[in-house]
Amino acid sequence: MDAKTTAPRAEVLRDRYRDRLPGRLQELTGPVEGTVDLPLHIAWSGRTSYSLDRPKSRMTLYRTVLAEGLREDLVAFLHPRLLAEQWPLLRRLVSPYVREVWEEAFPELPRTALDGATTS
Repeated sequence: MDAKTTAPRAEVLRDRYRDRLPGRLQELTGPVEGTVDLPLHIAWSGRTSYSLDRPKSRMTLYRTVLAEGLREDLVAFLHPRLLAEQWPLLRRLVSPYVREVWEEAFPELPRTALDGATTS
């Protein structure tokens, strides 16, 4: 791919993710414990049920919702505290477009692990 093909596609992807963002992290109202069952428009391939009590499952849930969810899905399935706690690792697991858009919109998301916070 050359720059003419890559640049427009990158901006289209950034715009797609930017349009889905909540206005602020506090709008996220997702659960902090229990099991979450994602609808097929988000988890269209494979697993649809995730345990928030299991770190790897929770990380996979957040990664999936960030990549595939619509604005209302982000609000319904993500929680601001869990997102912030997981962000230092999660930011390396999502696409660069998702990462750039979220970090630009929410500079309060930590780039490194918070003191006392764990993702395990």
